[in-house]
Amino acid sequence: MSEEAKSCICHMCGAHLNRLHSCLYCVFFGCFTKKHIHEHAKTKRHNLAIDLLYGGIYCFMCQDYIYDKDMEQIAKEEQRKAWKLQAFTPTVVSHYQCTMTGIGEKYSTWEPTKRELELLRHNPKRRKITTNCTIGLRGLINLGNTCFMNCIVQALTHTPLLRDFFLSDRHKCEMQSPSSCLVCEMSTLFQEFYSGHRSPHIPYRLLHLVWTHARHLAGYEQQDAHEFLIAALDVLHRHCKGDDNGKKANNPNHCNCIIDQIFTGGLQSDVTCQVCHGVSTTIDPFWDISLDLPGSSTPFWPLSPGSDGSVVNGESHVSGTTTLTDCLRRFTRPEHLGSSAKIKCSGCHSYQESTKQLTMKKLPIVACFHLKRFEHSAKLRRKITTYVSFPLELDMTPFMASSKESRMNGQYQQPTDSLNNDNKYSLFAVVNHQGTLESGHYTSFIRQHKDQWFKCDDAIITKASIKDVLDSEGYLLFYHKQFLEYE
Repeated sequence: MSEEAKSCICHMCGAHLNRLHSCLYCVFFGCFTKKHIHEHAKTKRHNLAIDLLYGGIYCFMCQDYIYDKDMEQIAKEEQRKAWKLQAFTPTVVSHYQCTMTGIGEKYSTWEPTKRELELLRHNPKRRKITTNCTIGLRGLINLGNTCFMNCIVQALTHTPLLRDFFLSDRHKCEMQSPSSCLVCEMSTLFQEFYSGHRSPHIPYRLLHLVWTHARHLAGYEQQDAHEFLIAALDVLHRHCKGDDNGKKANNPNHCNCIIDQIFTGGLQSDVTCQVCHGVSTTIDPFWDISLDLPGSSTPFWPLSPGSDGSVVNGESHVSGTTTLTDCLRRFTRPEHLGSSAKIKCSGCHSYQESTKQLTMKKLPIVACFHLKRFEHSAKLRRKITTYVSFPLELDMTPFMASSKESRMNGQYQQPTDSLNNDNKYSLFAVVNHQGTLESGHYTSFIRQHKDQWFKCDDAIITKASIKDVLDSEGYLLFYHKQFLEYE
């Protein structure tokens, strides 16, 4: 058996990298990244394998790494031997060096010292995170018109599920060069934010990586925070898949990386022929929803308070005030495409006028709403300052495709709270823009605990009230699914 195990390469593709795992039932080495070890486990029903880089045991039934005290001790001992061998006879272990590169080379688990064990015995109570705790709050130095980046970083680092992912060390770099990986840098950023340090952080590495991978954002001129958000999510999505040019990961609809698990939703578009009433349906992935505002050159749907006989999201209309629900109603209303935009109907086999309606087929965990405050057209460039009222809690049920189908069938009823939790969201971050289109400044409000809010103005963090948040103008609104929040 030792003879068979001499060459630590994947038995299926011959590679020695790609997170090599060894079967614990037989002599078989397989790539974890390319799922060759998974295929072996499924075929042979050998459900335990060991990670040859760190010594962790993976269970294919649990689909996760499991802890075993004895195996951890063996792994430590083998690592010590390998390090010693590496130090004295590098030529002998050249292949081993290949598999022990990067962060895993000198990796060891934390063990308390005698002094720390003594302190733990005398202080058995665990430290509580109180509502006054400021861990996770940290200012960001403005590196020259980088407030657009700082406010998005604050929103991302306070996204509950994204925070849980990075703080539990779930990211395994798939990039050939980890130093160029934006996901690795985000992981470092989360550690910096939750380290307990209070001095402002200098995000120079993040800025450099953004300039490298999203060249349209490079330079010291002011950029758009919404544009930065989409570019950052795109690069993070690609780097999660180990791809730097978008060739392998350009379809978020078939991706299961952490970015798409949290931010990707499905937008349903129904185009209805006005003659035969045939419906053509397409579903497209989205990371955010851009909403038109009153005051723009695009005609806004005139809404009268309570005109449909229902109150949605508990929003009270002050005379002349537009609400986020109004914007969503407009976004999901049927739109007549007109005679200049006829489509070829598959039922009529000819070009016909039609109506188009957008609804939510699949809701993301984090719903980001972009209020279109910057208007660019051939005739004018301006900022729209219309006040939009937005709620702390949002119910997206009325804007679902399933709700539209129920209404068409005459079966729709306003759901009760117990049946509607999947579609309920809580506000956790707001990005604001002060100033004009030519000269302005971005700030953000972030929620630290259930009802603790703070204003982030680059390096300065100050306490804020809920009223401060709800009275702000609003440019980007971030909502998190309630039942998946862990505060």
